[in-house]
Amino acid sequence: MLFLTRTQRIGIFTMATIFIDGQAGTTGIEITTRLRGRSDLELLTIADEHRKDPEIREQMFKQADIAILCLPDAAALEACTLADHNCRILDASSAHRVHPEWAYGLPELNAQNRNAIAKADKVSNPGCYPQGFILSVLPLIEAGLLNPSTPLRCNAVSGYSGGGRQMIESFGDFTPQQADTYNTQAYGLTQSHKHLPEMQHFSGTTVAPIFLPTVANYYKGMVTSVALFASELNGATPAEVQAILEQRYADEPFIRVAPVNAEQQLVNGYLNPTACNGTNNLELMVFGDAQRVIINARYDNLGKGAAGAAIQNLNIMLGMQEELGL
Repeated sequence: MLFLTRTQRIGIFTMATIFIDGQAGTTGIEITTRLRGRSDLELLTIADEHRKDPEIREQMFKQADIAILCLPDAAALEACTLADHNCRILDASSAHRVHPEWAYGLPELNAQNRNAIAKADKVSNPGCYPQGFILSVLPLIEAGLLNPSTPLRCNAVSGYSGGGRQMIESFGDFTPQQADTYNTQAYGLTQSHKHLPEMQHFSGTTVAPIFLPTVANYYKGMVTSVALFASELNGATPAEVQAILEQRYADEPFIRVAPVNAEQQLVNGYLNPTACNGTNNLELMVFGDAQRVIINARYDNLGKGAAGAAIQNLNIMLGMQEELGL
């Protein structure tokens, strides 16, 4: 579906005008860098000293065809009150991810979701961790292998850029001694992580998973892992699980499903979380034996996990080729 820009709708051809609210944040910088060289888009910018000025931001919303919000949740909610009603919104925060009036910006979710994104005036970019979990679990529930009421466990590791500017600065300020002490840190241990509602809502599970994220002392790249017993999958083998995922994502341009127990995905027997960095690819890998199955999703937390996903959604919203700029 081709969604015309505001000026195109009144009969004058022009490039789409994009405003990134929060252009100085980690995701905002990444999106800006990726979009800056595109001749089909016009990027609106605000001087640093004015980027929190509500009057100037309101003017940007009035000029933009689409605004991308790269803001903390509370600021994203406030930005929506400033936005012109003709300006479509793509929100990279977690403020609207399970909101019924917002399209969920994971094109690979199901056969209808691309069209929902294309038509929507409000799209919520998915969280980084949830994408790997959802894309690993949902096809198994849809295929009838996994009961939606099965309690699930998800372990994950991410580079520190996933924590935004403050976490990037804290890791950058570590002395060598501190870096040894804080090189890997588990968090979210009270099971109150803000991604949990999104993970449950869109994966098809009826029980929020136990989610155990870890941040490590490298910049970007992530792996999510879902471990299951064969008895939780109606006795399915790793090969059968792999076949379901491979069939489900066969036509997806950014999803790669590796052969079962693919040793070529490992480096000296280890699964490196940074192998997809700099791409919009998400790799799904199934390992295990007759009793146990482990599904791993590997991707760039600033690429497919954030900025890449936003650009993918932006392309869909504008009716452009989905892979453009990715």
